Amino acid sequence: MIELARSVYDEIVYQAYDGNEAEVCGILAGEYDAEHTVITDVYPAENAADDPEIRYAIDPEEQLALTEAIEDAGLEVAGFYHSHPAGPTEPSETDAARATWPDFSYVIVALDGYPFVGSWRWREHEDRFEGERVRVASSRGEWVEKRAN
Repeated sequence: MIELARSVYDEIVYQAYDGNEAEVCGILAGEYDAEHTVITDVYPAENAADDPEIRYAIDPEEQLALTEAIEDAGLEVAGFYHSHPAGPTEPSETDAARATWPDFSYVIVALDGYPFVGSWRWREHEDRFEGERVRVASSRGEWVEKRAN
């Protein structure tokens, strides 16, 4: 399961809309565990992909700088996020081919209709993504849950 603070959920959805037709991306920070992660902060990154309308990439130097900033803030790298402006709501074959952090969450914001925020854990030993439950704090501190397929 992954838990997102409401501010994190809102920020990644707004970033996805601001990206227009290009995918947006970044690093999620908080408390990481291989089965249950809590996200408290978001660290946006520039999409360095050659074709940002259908791919995302974080420049390795920027990823290192963001990772250091996360650690300096007393947090852990807890996952990654990116958008699919025209869908689909699940990870693409390219997402699977480029996943490199075993057991970390990969959050996807799909905008092909009402915004959908789903999360998947990369299971390297099985060479696949596994859908996970997403829990989001409401503005009143309550939790809303959904599960990625």
